[in-house]
Amino acid sequence: MGSQWKKMKRVLVHDVFNRQVVNVRTAAQHYTGSVVRKMMFNRRFYGKGSEEGGPSVEEEEHVSALFTLLLHLYAFSVVDYLPWMRAFDLDGHEKKVSEVMEALKKYQEVIVNERVQQWREGKKMEPEDLLDVLITLKDEDGKPLLSDDEIKAQITEIFLATVDNPSNAAEWALSEMLNQPEQLEKAVEELDRVVGKDKLVQEHDIPNLPYITACLREAFCLHPIAPFNVPHLSVSDCIGAGYFIPKGSHVLLSRFELGRNPKVWENPLRFDPKRHLKDGVATHWLGTTMSVMLLARLVQGFTWSMPPGVEKIDLIEADSLLLKNTPLHAHAKPRLAASVYPIN
Repeated sequence: MGSQWKKMKRVLVHDVFNRQVVNVRTAAQHYTGSVVRKMMFNRRFYGKGSEEGGPSVEEEEHVSALFTLLLHLYAFSVVDYLPWMRAFDLDGHEKKVSEVMEALKKYQEVIVNERVQQWREGKKMEPEDLLDVLITLKDEDGKPLLSDDEIKAQITEIFLATVDNPSNAAEWALSEMLNQPEQLEKAVEELDRVVGKDKLVQEHDIPNLPYITACLREAFCLHPIAPFNVPHLSVSDCIGAGYFIPKGSHVLLSRFELGRNPKVWENPLRFDPKRHLKDGVATHWLGTTMSVMLLARLVQGFTWSMPPGVEKIDLIEADSLLLKNTPLHAHAKPRLAASVYPIN
């Protein structure tokens, strides 16, 4: 993920070296957008980028559209319960979703159309990214498994499923660690001991970074992106945790109950990564390299401190998604040799 780190670094570098406060949310969200674009389209960027090396206007619009769509997907809308009112769009929900979907289509569909044509004309023979994989899937008769529209829909689904959790968890974890400097010091010590200061942390280092992994695990527990998991449908009568669940039931699990239950966790509202360690190893693998790499690069690459006049980072949650109510702003001072940071 070195190329994605370059993108995040370019987002940070102008403010950092001009001794300004950094918007961590912006850097984290563009990092995740860049990672998923590389995975999906084998390219990180739209447009040429800004003069100081930050994201282009096109990338800003694409990332903004993704997170705006996520906000509205989780938000309450009256038409979800009264579908006949959809035409009136009293809360403006339908209009906003349509606008951001058009923004996503503008950047994503042109790539899909070009790539599908390349495969049909025989100009591509080997899959290079996830888009190629989706295009080349075959059914039992050897025909394309997915239509062009299904591929486009699947791509949007994958973007929405992957960009929010890593950026949200990293922002929350760093916020909590700034309020508890001893936790931040432990993470820095682990990175210096395992990776050193003459190179950047890489994916193969992650199994040897249990404390960083535990910090992300704790952030996911305390600050999930949404209060409930994705709804599940019971396909038959069953018993779950001692409860009878009839066939056809929609089942929602409370992430708050899972992560903040005092019957399970001691002092559950305190950010305490060590609760996820057993004999020095994280008890559960997070399953997302993107999240661990994002936090590890932020902690390894910079010395973080409070902005001027701030004694404590607020941990107030937004009313809709469980983001911080305000983006994390913090001072970031490079802590590695200048030669270690990839600028271009």
